Amino acid sequence: MLAYAPVGLIVFVAGFEGAAMAGAVGAGLLAMVPDYDQRVPGITHRGITHTVWFATLVGIGLGLVGLAIGSNDGILAAIGLGVFWLVVGTVTILSHIAADALTPMGVEPYAPVRDDHYSYDLARAANPIANYALLGVGVITSGLALVAGNAIASVLS
Repeated sequence: MLAYAPVGLIVFVAGFEGAAMAGAVGAGLLAMVPDYDQRVPGITHRGITHTVWFATLVGIGLGLVGLAIGSNDGILAAIGLGVFWLVVGTVTILSHIAADALTPMGVEPYAPVRDDHYSYDLARAANPIANYALLGVGVITSGLALVAGNAIASVLS
């Protein structure tokens, strides 16, 4: 939610309040997708699903869905929705990777191209206090973005 807040703010201020809210819901639903690797036999946890390549793939996939949905309303709507969902998908997965970099296990976001390992060893992934704190920061930031978006939109109108 923290990473999505600036995106939602821009979209909200641009006059697309419904899309901004849908993006927030989408980001919430996508946030844990990289950890589905634990349910798929043969895929290493924090392997390919915790890379920039996977984030890009998710973004492109959602972008294509947005493009298809928007195509009913013309080329500009298609491009706008496509870009919006590409950004939502990519930013959400990247934020998950960034959060996992805070743990002792860390991540290798550029594997297999580069073996750079990032771990800030701040909290374990299973630490409920750290997880709820991150969630709280995201919710508060998103709420502040909504309030700011409303204020900015009021001034602009």
